[in-house]
Amino acid sequence: MRLSEVSAGYGARDVLRDVTLSLSPGSVVALLGENGAGKTTLLKVLAGLLQARTGSVTLGGRPLEAVPRREAARRIGYLPQGFEPLFPMRALDAVLLGRMPRRARFAAPGPLDVAAARRALEELDAAQHAEADLREMSGGERQRVLLARVLAGEPEAMLLDEPTASLDPRHRLVVLTALRRRAAAGATVLLSTHELEFAAGADRAVLLAGGRVLAEGAVKETLTAPLLSELFGVAARVFPLPDGTPLISLGRPVE
Repeated sequence: MRLSEVSAGYGARDVLRDVTLSLSPGSVVALLGENGAGKTTLLKVLAGLLQARTGSVTLGGRPLEAVPRREAARRIGYLPQGFEPLFPMRALDAVLLGRMPRRARFAAPGPLDVAAARRALEELDAAQHAEADLREMSGGERQRVLLARVLAGEPEAMLLDEPTASLDPRHRLVVLTALRRRAAAGATVLLSTHELEFAAGADRAVLLAGGRVLAEGAVKETLTAPLLSELFGVAARVFPLPDGTPLISLGRPVE
């Protein structure tokens, strides 16, 4: 997927400004920035949920608007930020919704669909919740089920808005492991997060400030003290671990 000189926003206000970004298969990319930096807007533009005002968005070299909606739904998986179910729904049924683009129109889920849904729940340590009502789950349990919906669809590009929100440390690691596994199999994964330790486990990072790309590249090159201090307006310190993964500490606001 590629954005080229994209601007987008709501009403009269631009949130993204001249953003150019390429996403390649086989990597997990963390999207970082302050609240209001444009992370959710960028994900919506890539998912085709918000039209760019200027610039272009392509999927596999084709303009995104030229890709039939059903094909786009098969190829792109999107996890929105926050979801509150309004009516009873089994977790397994929610995950099966991710298989709809792969079924014939109006067809009921088949054995392959159910198997894919159960595998996704198992992968995210949520198989035990398959028969539970989404409304009766904790925020973290529900988040893993909703992410399983995306995984079950087996998309080639996954756009995830704060996928580890409400998760405990163990389940953040479970999610990162699952996403890295999908990337190793050839998927493109772009996720927004405010959790720097989670972002440090990604392959690459995009730093978004004021709707513009401040920096983009490998985490060792982007999650640096100068860039993080500029991005968040706080004093940042970075200590490389033996494997090169950055360990990040944030201090007082920069005056």
